[in-house]
Amino acid sequence: MPRRKSSVVGREFGDAVREVIEQTGLTHRKLAEEVGWDEAKLSDMVRGKGGVSEIDVMQLLSYCRVRPPEIERLLALYRETRELGYLKLPDEPPDQLPTLLTQERLANAITVWSMNLVPGHLQTADYMQAVIDGEARKQAVDYDKVIAAKLERRKLFHWSRTFVFYIHEQALRLPVGGTEVMEDQYLHILAMAQRDYITVRVVPIAIGAHAGVSGSFLQLDYEKLEPVVFLEGKNSGLFLEDVKSLAIYASVLKVLDAQAMDPEQSRLLINSMLT
Repeated sequence: MPRRKSSVVGREFGDAVREVIEQTGLTHRKLAEEVGWDEAKLSDMVRGKGGVSEIDVMQLLSYCRVRPPEIERLLALYRETRELGYLKLPDEPPDQLPTLLTQERLANAITVWSMNLVPGHLQTADYMQAVIDGEARKQAVDYDKVIAAKLERRKLFHWSRTFVFYIHEQALRLPVGGTEVMEDQYLHILAMAQRDYITVRVVPIAIGAHAGVSGSFLQLDYEKLEPVVFLEGKNSGLFLEDVKSLAIYASVLKVLDAQAMDPEQSRLLINSMLT
């Protein structure tokens, strides 16, 4: 039997089922016995590895007395597990997706390519607000809520995972929020780049066309899971996990690695923007 793989949507579905089980007060072993399953089957399900049919899902949720609307939601999520990619159309901005933050917490290496703006992980609160102002224009925005959600990603920074940020020079030179905001932003990037688990590399404008012209993305690598690429749209987030897509984006990063300035050259360029 081929080894089952855990996908992003599979893990989200499994987490939701785990919450359902916790509300019953039953252990996984006891619940498996009650519905006539092997415990390994239930374990694979909550770990996002599949191995269950739609009938199995309905049986389990019904036994756990899940209400019909929630059963429909979880069945819809289960059906997504059969797809190669996972498209989210959230009410909140894609970079605030709970699913994305969960996957970033699981990852042990995060690689970001940012073509137009300073990467979200490295943005200051003032820079974030200026970006929101530019996008929202006259729309009503709860700044405290949005910025708090964005700042949550700062908690990801820890020596247990590595970060590599490829940033196009035009993203650094785009005047967002005025001179003081940009100076604080540059200083913040320089300070973060001093951490030994964070690498910042700039792709210079002078090289012209580059490997990342198709747009920004991030790649998540895990210790025991398959890699994931995340693409952020205006009102959507797309997780890619198929072999072909992963190979394409890996090749983009390989070329960007050759085109980007080294960390010291990048630091000197950013530092020059302060004067």
